[in-house]
Amino acid sequence: MSILFTLFLMLVSAADDRPSVIVVVGASGTPEYGERFHRWSDLWRVAASKGSAAFQVIGLEPEAGVTDHDRLRTAIAEHSSPRHEPLWLVLIGHGTFDAREAKFNLRGPDLTDVELVEWLKPLKRPLAVLDCTSASSPFLNKLSGENRVVVTATRSGDEQNFARFGQYLAESIGDSAADRDKDGQVSLLEAYLTASARVAEYYKTKSQLATEHPLIDDNGDRLGTPPDWFQGVRVTRRPKDGTTADGTRAHQFHLIPSDRERGIPVEAKRRRDEIEQRLAALRDQKSKLSLDDYYAKLESLMVELAMIYRDAGKTAPVPSSKP
Repeated sequence: MSILFTLFLMLVSAADDRPSVIVVVGASGTPEYGERFHRWSDLWRVAASKGSAAFQVIGLEPEAGVTDHDRLRTAIAEHSSPRHEPLWLVLIGHGTFDAREAKFNLRGPDLTDVELVEWLKPLKRPLAVLDCTSASSPFLNKLSGENRVVVTATRSGDEQNFARFGQYLAESIGDSAADRDKDGQVSLLEAYLTASARVAEYYKTKSQLATEHPLIDDNGDRLGTPPDWFQGVRVTRRPKDGTTADGTRAHQFHLIPSDRERGIPVEAKRRRDEIEQRLAALRDQKSKLSLDDYYAKLESLMVELAMIYRDAGKTAPVPSSKP
């Protein structure tokens, strides 16, 4: 491959550095579920359009020749080139778990958690996997990793009843009411927290025992964090093993960015995201540091963050609560 052609490919890649959304609609089982899943996928389509993201849906086209299983494998492979902007993979439908293997039910061959792990290995970009199906928790345990956000509708593979979380997540991602820190955009974390609250409210209103309990993981520890550990957009309870809490990375994923966010250069966003993660890690270590040491480190990071916004010509957002 010539140097000029290589440079051309790099320029094309940079020019198309935008979020990508793949929505996979699984086997419905009944027409009623099919109609619901179709509506949810349409909500993701609208959100992707508002966010200027590339969008693809699998599972709604006529069944002919290629299976949905193979369509998904091909679609993921096509997104393996390096990007700064994330790939959002949304799984809508039903799932099962037999104590050994979790599956996402597709038309034709099902997708297993082990298969999806292998398919995603070549990706060189941020990734959000949103498994909105029943019995989805084992996917979190398998897929958790660096620079990834994994959300599941359940906290256990044994929660195998129909999950409504997918509806509320699809509604929340484009709902300004889900913007908890009032920065003009809804992050994946905010959508997760809002959808989880609506799930809990549904079962409370129906006076039913909840059969789904969502989890989110973005620190790679394969454990996940339930929504009731958060106050606002920050975790108020800490893992017993002292690991970094979930939430910071998920709060940096915005499918529909604000006008201010759109105007920040890619490299500035990358640096900004790194500093915000270092700030979160510093907050987690506050109890182990002297106050002088803590505030010295905090000041250094906040100055660096302010300089990024200054250089980008933007006003830094006001923190939602004190560090």
